[in-house]
Amino acid sequence: MLPVVLSPEEDSFRDEVRQWLAAHLVGDFLAFGGRGGAASDEGFELRLAWEKELARGGWLGLGFPTEYGGRGASITEQIVFAYEYAQAKAPYRLSIQGTEMIGPTIVAFGTEAQKRRFLPDILQADVIWCQGFSEPGAGSDLASVRTTAVRDGDSWVLEGQKVWTTFGHHADWIYVLCRTDAEAPKHKGLSMLLVPMKQPGVEVRQIRNIAGASEFCETFFDGARTDADLVVGEVNGGWRVALGHLGFERGTAALPALMQFERELDDLLALARARGRADDPVLRQRLAEAWIGVRISGFSTARKLGALLRGDGTLGPESSIGKLYDSTWHQKLCELKVDILGPEATLYAYDESESEGWQRSFLLSRAETIYGGASQIQRNTLGERVLGLPREPR
Repeated sequence: MLPVVLSPEEDSFRDEVRQWLAAHLVGDFLAFGGRGGAASDEGFELRLAWEKELARGGWLGLGFPTEYGGRGASITEQIVFAYEYAQAKAPYRLSIQGTEMIGPTIVAFGTEAQKRRFLPDILQADVIWCQGFSEPGAGSDLASVRTTAVRDGDSWVLEGQKVWTTFGHHADWIYVLCRTDAEAPKHKGLSMLLVPMKQPGVEVRQIRNIAGASEFCETFFDGARTDADLVVGEVNGGWRVALGHLGFERGTAALPALMQFERELDDLLALARARGRADDPVLRQRLAEAWIGVRISGFSTARKLGALLRGDGTLGPESSIGKLYDSTWHQKLCELKVDILGPEATLYAYDESESEGWQRSFLLSRAETIYGGASQIQRNTLGERVLGLPREPR
């Protein structure tokens, strides 16, 4: 159920979304059936073609200002689109890094020249972006990044390494949080730079994950360059930009994730019945807890969307509640799937069989309490910035 009340104009917008999806989500796009993911390059070429289809329909970057090619859609309209898109089981969006992360960050913090240069390409799905935040030794403690950028005339010269760069092997551009003042306190000497990937001095190495895929990468900078005017926000003001960026990351994307959870729970209940496990009293209790968990996630998502509607389209530190709860709940759900399968779950299947899907979900869910901010960091954020508890000794 859509967690907002719509005006007549917004209801008309909802009809427009439904009609467009019904007319265009056909053939191979429909057959793909909502597969893929934020960290999956499954069906990459098909999903890229779908992004182009969305671009032609004007559905990318709905909230971007009209003067840069966007629709200037309200938060409610963006929620409506996200809901109907997930309901239709359309392919998981491939351009999320551009449309939902760096694009809104450029709108909020970028210069006029940056907006006119980068936003149209994002809206046309002509450029693929990736994120250069985490490093070896600086994952959840993001302010400890050691990648440097030194000014050299009309350019910045980058040295260092980033890791877990999703779609780095496909990307045209990367936005990099790097150190531009080595003498400043660690939160004060950072800047966010926009850097072209296809140049000497940038090396990308794919990393094979636990499920056998290689959608994320290591990215090495060895004298890579970018123009001096491609700093988003102020030089040495990158920490503020990064926090704003994380607020966009946890925005309307929560709604499709919730609907994915609901579908996974329905599939799990069907699996338990089909395998004759639904009458096991211990498993029934765990199934009931899973059902309760997805309802709690729904209430948390509704609260988050309400905060978006009341605010400026970004989320504060309270967004850590949903990140912490959803990631731990989803891991437990995937563990329950494996337990229902029993010994079969230990035999990895390389086809598109039922058990292979459960195995992949279980394996990939292990990272959910790490990426986007580890659970320990979320607990610190909630304790210190939401509950007002004393800071952790450092």
